[in-house]
Order: sequence, then structure tokens, then C-alpha cells
Amino acid sequence: MLHDRVLVEVDQEAGERRSSGGIVIPATAAMGARRLAWSRVIAVGPHARAVEVGDRVLFDPEGKAEVEVHGEVYVVMRERDVHAVAAERLEGGSTGLYL
Repeated sequence: MLHDRVLVEVDQEAGERRSSGGIVIPATAAMGARRLAWSRVIAVGPHARAVEVGDRVLFDPEGKAEVEVHGEVYVVMRERDVHAVAAERLEGGSTGLYL
């Protein structure tokens, strides 16, 4: 990875969702608002400062560059396109979630 780029794996199970009332919402259902997605970081560039391999990041999957490596689909984005980071490496009883 170069510069501040982040490579995340695409969550294949994110298609179908269930509402709080138990109604199944298929992946093909159009949503009025954009939906952000959580994904696990696979690789980071040397200039990424807040994201490390293994973190989960929240980002907007629309319009992001997808790449296929050995049959697996990944998303490549800049670190600035990450909305939040969930990390287990934080100490002191913190939630581990940066917003």
C-alpha cells in the first residue's frame, strides 16, 4: 500500500438485514439515505496515522475503488475517507471507538 491508503475486506454478509421488528430487508431494497459500512482493515500505507491492520473502520462504500486479489474483493480508500475506527489496542477502559 502507498501513502495513506487503506485496504479493507468487503463484508459479504452485509447484504440482507433484519429490522428491529423482525422484518427481513433484502440487499436489493433501495434506501433513501446512504448507509455506511463496517469493514476490517487488511493493509495500510506507511503514512496512515490512525488506522492499523486488524482495526474495524466505518466508511461510505458508494463510489470506492474495488480490487480483486486471489478471488477476494477488497476496497481501497484514503485514510481521510474513514468515518470511525473501532480498535482493541486502546488502554485505560476507553470504548475503543473514535468518532
